[in-house]
Amino acid sequence: MNLVEWDSLNAEQRADVLRRPRMESDQKLQTVVSDIIERVRADGDAAVLDYTREFDAVDPEALWQSSDDFEALPADLDRAIDQAIATVTAFHQRSKPEDFKLETAPGVVCEARWVALDPVGLYVPAGSAALPSTAIMLAVPARLAGCEQIVLATPPNRAGKADPAVLAVANKLGIEQVLVAGGAQAIAAMAWGTESVPACVKLFGPGNRFVAEAKRQAAMDVDGAAQDLPAGPSEVMVIADDQARPDWVAIDLLSQAEHGPDSQVILVTDSQVLADQVKDHVEALMDKLPRRKTVVKSLQSASIVLLKDIKESISVSEQYAPEHLIIQTESAEELSRGMRSAGSIFLGPYTPESLGDYVSGTNHTLPTGGWARVHSGLSTVDFMRRMTVQQATAAGLKQLGPAASRLASHEGLDAHRLAVDLRLQVLESDSE
Repeated sequence: MNLVEWDSLNAEQRADVLRRPRMESDQKLQTVVSDIIERVRADGDAAVLDYTREFDAVDPEALWQSSDDFEALPADLDRAIDQAIATVTAFHQRSKPEDFKLETAPGVVCEARWVALDPVGLYVPAGSAALPSTAIMLAVPARLAGCEQIVLATPPNRAGKADPAVLAVANKLGIEQVLVAGGAQAIAAMAWGTESVPACVKLFGPGNRFVAEAKRQAAMDVDGAAQDLPAGPSEVMVIADDQARPDWVAIDLLSQAEHGPDSQVILVTDSQVLADQVKDHVEALMDKLPRRKTVVKSLQSASIVLLKDIKESISVSEQYAPEHLIIQTESAEELSRGMRSAGSIFLGPYTPESLGDYVSGTNHTLPTGGWARVHSGLSTVDFMRRMTVQQATAAGLKQLGPAASRLASHEGLDAHRLAVDLRLQVLESDSE
């Protein structure tokens, strides 16, 4: 990990320290994904199955698998899934928006109605490992939002089937069938539909560069599907002072570095002693990790930022806008109040980012790449849209009509003006 003294750097050098590793999205990738999409749109289920055989090197029994078609999970895993579903449900139920009706002027009532999106597509990756936690993070808010048609897609394992834990999550949340397909072909099937896959209006979930590119292309096509939020390589910023345990800080950094070679981890501290200790612990702990090669690659873009005052960490964090922000300082809560641009914040020594990934209740689908400045993590709201309704009585039109007419006149939109004035004239003549 590269250690830099923040106050010794100019603005350009500071930007370089916080620059993310370059994401792969070149012309070749775009062309490959475009070709996959075109074939799936043309040949439907057959194309998806062919790509599964080609890319996953398995011959699936079928494109769909019943969610109750799995062997019983170990009891402790089953309990962990139940607990995660319970906490995520509790948190996301509270974030569900409510309809409201308001009289904005005498005789004029405006209303906001929230409706669920349907159908929606959920993508649950299964690259180096299956991710039932992602199935929970996507399916729980979808169900709470009221989505009736949910397509959950996940790549096949070596037996050509969906991961049992992912199937268990789907079963527990009332998703009867799971689409056993991954990659750009699964995204294409959900975005444009096939003979067995309904065309979804919006797609959710993380994935590799092929999945991300397919979601991007689908969102750019009027006949495709919207996407949830900008999500790329995982990242974490840890802010720590001399009160933090260096081994805990080190393992928090490594827990993100093991996601992938393009993940980024940054430590921000005002303690040279802590910085040195964390570096030592990172070296010692990484040798114990099965994904050591991935971690080594990831740490090539890792940095330790040394500050003179820990309060400076607020501006550093705001400039970076991290996906995950861990604050292990004496006044973590107070420091967090100055943060406005983070996907999710983890306060104190007993709140590892792993807790949020699985069971705290918040969502682990978060904006990366600096998009936390303008995007939030996934919630029930993302599976819904708001419609507005308004109704005016005759008295209400008399109350607001003249103002609408005057504004329309100023804008030179005579039909707009007359739509109000003609009604007002009738009301005036009726009252005479």
